[in-house]
Amino acid sequence: MRTVYLYHLLYLLLLVVHPSSVSSWKRDEFRNCNQTPFCKRARSRKPGSCALIATDVTIADGDLTAKLISKNPSQEDQEPIKPLILTLSAYQDGILRLKIDEDPTLDPPKKRFEVPDVIVPEFLNKKLWLQRVSKETIYDDSEYSSVMYLSDGYEAVLRHDPFEVFVREKGGKRVLSLNSHGLFDFEQLRVKNEEEDWEERFKGHTDTRPYGPQSISFDVSFYGADFVYGIPEHATSLALNPTRGPEVEDSEPYRLFNLDVFEYIHDSPFGIYGSIPFMISHGKARGTSGFFWLNAAEMQIDVLGSGWNGESSILLPSDQNRIDTLWMSEAGVVDAFFFVGPWPKDIVRQYTSVTGTLALPQLFATAYHQCRWNYRDEEDVENVDSKFDEHDIPYDVLWLDIEHTDGKKYFTWDRVLFPNPEEMQKKLDAKGRHMVTIVDPHLKRDESYYLHKEATEKGYYVKDATGKDFDGWCWPGSSSYPDMLNPEIRSWWAEKFSYKNYVGSTPSLYIWNDMNEPSVFNGPEVTMPRDALHYGGVEHRELHNAYGYYFHMATADGLVRRGDGKDRPFVLSRAFFPGSQRYGAVWTGDNSADWDHLRVSVPMILTLGLTGISFSGADVGGFFGNPEPELLVRWYQLGAYYPFFRGHAHHDTKRREPWLFGERNTELMREAIHIRYMLLPYFYTLFREANMSGIPVVRPLWMEFPADEATFSNDEAFMVGNSLLVQGVYTEGAKHASVYLPGGQSWYDLRTGTVCKGGATHKVEVSESVPSFQRAGTIIPRKDRFRRSSTQMANDPYTLVIALNTSQAAEGELYVDDGKSFEFEKGAYIHRRFVFSDGKLTSSSMSQSFHGKSQFSSDCIVERIILLGLSPGAKSALIEPANREVEIGLGPLHLRGGRSPPVLTIRKPNVRITDDWTIKTL
Repeated sequence: MRTVYLYHLLYLLLLVVHPSSVSSWKRDEFRNCNQTPFCKRARSRKPGSCALIATDVTIADGDLTAKLISKNPSQEDQEPIKPLILTLSAYQDGILRLKIDEDPTLDPPKKRFEVPDVIVPEFLNKKLWLQRVSKETIYDDSEYSSVMYLSDGYEAVLRHDPFEVFVREKGGKRVLSLNSHGLFDFEQLRVKNEEEDWEERFKGHTDTRPYGPQSISFDVSFYGADFVYGIPEHATSLALNPTRGPEVEDSEPYRLFNLDVFEYIHDSPFGIYGSIPFMISHGKARGTSGFFWLNAAEMQIDVLGSGWNGESSILLPSDQNRIDTLWMSEAGVVDAFFFVGPWPKDIVRQYTSVTGTLALPQLFATAYHQCRWNYRDEEDVENVDSKFDEHDIPYDVLWLDIEHTDGKKYFTWDRVLFPNPEEMQKKLDAKGRHMVTIVDPHLKRDESYYLHKEATEKGYYVKDATGKDFDGWCWPGSSSYPDMLNPEIRSWWAEKFSYKNYVGSTPSLYIWNDMNEPSVFNGPEVTMPRDALHYGGVEHRELHNAYGYYFHMATADGLVRRGDGKDRPFVLSRAFFPGSQRYGAVWTGDNSADWDHLRVSVPMILTLGLTGISFSGADVGGFFGNPEPELLVRWYQLGAYYPFFRGHAHHDTKRREPWLFGERNTELMREAIHIRYMLLPYFYTLFREANMSGIPVVRPLWMEFPADEATFSNDEAFMVGNSLLVQGVYTEGAKHASVYLPGGQSWYDLRTGTVCKGGATHKVEVSESVPSFQRAGTIIPRKDRFRRSSTQMANDPYTLVIALNTSQAAEGELYVDDGKSFEFEKGAYIHRRFVFSDGKLTSSSMSQSFHGKSQFSSDCIVERIILLGLSPGAKSALIEPANREVEIGLGPLHLRGGRSPPVLTIRKPNVRITDDWTIKTL
């Protein structure tokens, strides 16, 4: 334990003595590219250095297969270069999969690691079985190339000599290509020569590297691209900046290596807690395309700036904008996916067809969460809970950090501070509230701790390079880590969440997985050594970025089992990998209470959404430091629109519950939280859309306006669904903000109903709120009555806000289910489509027909219909089939707050959300 405290004491001492040097001190704790041999080697290669050609092209099992051999003879002092095996597969929706690996028939020293349990089984059933391949001469090549069908509009090309793979529009322009610049390199596993030293050293740590160099690198080009996005997680802009080229000064690639970065800095390419090797390009000329490399080893990715290849003689099409990138990984195989788009929503749908869509969360999880390291004891919990009620602020979840345990032993309680955990949870549950406790992967090495004893006896821990249980330092002190690659160990872990095993847990308790990168305080770069060993002899270097993913998976499975498969889990994870969206939420980690971190939270969350992880957020207020009241208010006002909305703080910070900053600031934070609760029906409908299609809850502007170049690099504003535009306020003392409203239609101020012109920048007054607008042509469902929690709002009536466009038309959706079970998968839900056209509002069902399956019913009604932009003259409305006439008059835009402006309102139509009906204005 002492080592842990010394680690943090050193940091605090540096803060006091050298406050400006803390960032550089942290930077020195982590390797840069020049200190990472595989990255340094890959970056040193010149265009055209790849000497591989494709031979023996054939069709086998519906795939195109080939051998990659070197056309240059091996030098006498070099080991012969063995052929590599290439496979190209086509899948529905224009997805191309490329695999390149060593030839298993040539007895490599070990099998290279392929990441399991990420690709969803349904995707593999969508393979198109190739029947034939056509031949074509590309440019002036001496060898012909092989052309294969991909979809009606696209085809894939394997160029034989020089080796290249690209996707193009049928007979036309390129979309994506690999190895167009001849930078492909595949370091094959081999037997070590006696004089070779394969060890690598960093900061006093030695990596034995028993299998030697095994890295892979290649260039990928995106055509018709103005910008590229994706590859989280980095605290940087949405549009990725060039990392190499004549005009790039600080030349460091984007790193993908899951790390516990203590108080990360913004605007940095350094990797932090999660890794998703999926990049998206977008441009006005062609639209959108994407590239995904399924690989869990450390990766470094260069975005190559204009002129990076000035000395290259390689010719590529010059009639298309192109962005070149260089992908470098320490280990693994090539298992890459090309996505053709052509539009932003197509790309995320294609990517999530491979890795899975978002798990639909329980309704309570989409509301507000209150967290701190740590709420001290049961009395503190009860006091915080009652204060929310006293100040009329709703919340749904109260969180407990590591101090609630008995000596940092997970699945236990400190019985002095929390003597009656079940009773504590039941008191919250009585108000419709929930609790979350933290469960991290490091298990305290204490013989009296039943979980450690059992894991040791069963041999369930990750091993060190010598085969002994790995022993590292984390919060409990000496700790070991379950080997989550092993499905048997994941199943064992899942059983620990049963009510019998997790003593003191109740059905209203859910879980938080932190430190699962994994964090090891005394390890190299604060993580596990790369030569540690996992199930099947896999080295940690090969699966590092997926360790937290498997831990997240096992924990979510545990909560499903706990509820006999009836209860949707909620698990928040800090580490993530492709597929994490299937198991719960993530957050952006240990941010800081400053304006820059508020600002960078938006591109970080947008990037996560683009890469499949819709359920994400940033710690409201900043984890480290003490926010000034203005910053905290601005963070609540913006955070109310994050998909995952949680306030959280470090234990060394001052208490910052929303009622501690004076009456006016409390009022502003209360109003921000109320806005979230008012919009919960809209948010939940969007979560269902993400669950069905992969399209993120929160989106970049260009996802909705793909032809508007002014949106391509805008990451100060974002869309919530297709209907709301929100922009944060990122500067202290701001009274006004400039907001660009895209498109040709109008926008309506969410707070005042004021109409603003689209396709223009507006100066907006921001003294009381952040700018937020509803798009003309949309209908948003709301709930305007405020309760203590979302659970207590279940039977409340709805308000529909109809924002009419120039055609006096609008449409929207509402999705409702029981908010907690899996019955929606059997058809137990309500999904309505609302269309306003020709003066008439129509409600129709979007539900799929599930004969003989579960049903969901609701007695909820629509209580108010607000009409923004309706041409004057309507005085009443006729409801059919009830043949009932109701009044249209002026009513408040918002039911709370005395300053709400009057807007045209259909009062008390009282139509049921389950029914088909029409309401015609008269």
